[in-house]
Amino acid sequence: MLSVSEARERILDGVFPLPSEVVALTDACGRVSAAPVIARLSNPPADVSSMDGYAVRAADLSVQGARLTCIGSAPAGHPFAGAVGAGECVRIFTGAVVPSGADAILIQENAQAEGASVTTTTTLPPGTYIRRRGQDFAEGQEVIPTGRRLSARDIGLAAAANHAWVRVTRRPRVAIAATGDELLLPGSGIGAGQIANSNTPMLAALLRAAGADPVMLPVLRDDMADLATLERMVDGVDMLVTAGGASVGSHDLVRRGLEQVGLKTDFWKIAMRPGRPLMYGHLGRLPFIGLPGNPVAAFVCSVVFILPALRRMAGLATPVVPPEHAILGADVPGNDQRMDHLRAGLGHDADGRLVATPFAVQDSAMLHVLAQSGALILRAPHAPPAKAGEPCDIIRIDRVLE
Repeated sequence: MLSVSEARERILDGVFPLPSEVVALTDACGRVSAAPVIARLSNPPADVSSMDGYAVRAADLSVQGARLTCIGSAPAGHPFAGAVGAGECVRIFTGAVVPSGADAILIQENAQAEGASVTTTTTLPPGTYIRRRGQDFAEGQEVIPTGRRLSARDIGLAAAANHAWVRVTRRPRVAIAATGDELLLPGSGIGAGQIANSNTPMLAALLRAAGADPVMLPVLRDDMADLATLERMVDGVDMLVTAGGASVGSHDLVRRGLEQVGLKTDFWKIAMRPGRPLMYGHLGRLPFIGLPGNPVAAFVCSVVFILPALRRMAGLATPVVPPEHAILGADVPGNDQRMDHLRAGLGHDADGRLVATPFAVQDSAMLHVLAQSGALILRAPHAPPAKAGEPCDIIRIDRVLE
């Protein structure tokens, strides 16, 4: 059995960043930048007021009790065309361009206006309440690097830099097929020996959240001929994922069925729990990952192996999200030769430390427990028993989707 780290490296060595495409900025959130975003203008593009008030010459307010003459108005979007001279001011509003000659903003709370006359007892240093041109970023500056998953904040930044379109990596298209005679569509009438297919919708949701475009294939029966049809169903996809049929039972036929149509298997056993029977190989040039059929094992293996592969395909510089540190909320027993991934709830202790508390039952078919889990506690092979309060490494399930 391969170690988890070696298996993951083999998978990552077999996938590569996808080509790029240009998309509208409104469709770019969650995508990965494939080229740097360079500012097409400075922000702000001119010196602007950060407050409502009066654009003044600071020198005119050097003596308390100054009286100024208001010579015009400068709303945002409508700059004042003239210049501010000695003893003059311009009514100005937040975001408006500071008129020529002015070097400070007298806020309206500190001014008394009567007709065109403005008086104040306040003195100001030059630059007060002025946002200087390029204070945020300058024209020609790189504001978003290549290889960043674009957030809503990045979308706002690109828009401020005057971009309506951005170049991003194409979304990976991932075909998902569950296998098993017992599987029916959710919502069907469930007969004796049958269960609802939870793997396909769960995996599709996970991969979609990770930035992929899932392609949900029909359930494949435990039949060699049915499995062979996969070859004709994966044109145009970037990865094939199956769930079930990866073990060694007489009805676990995925490996043999796909090898008939050209699958080159790299490995199919990993020293991990849950998820030992995991397959990896290539069907022609198409990366293939065969997940275990138990849904919790399928989910955990997807987090550990598929999501890093998708991050590499998307062009992210760090495909593997590093573990975080927490403390145990309950005792855990010693481990055997397999790396364990314990489903755990997350909380904080009185000192604000992150606490991961493993659920008492860790069965790989218990989706209710998985749905309540905020993290996977990592237990190395042959790890000794550990007590509540001791440190541990965790994978935070929400963080691997960032």
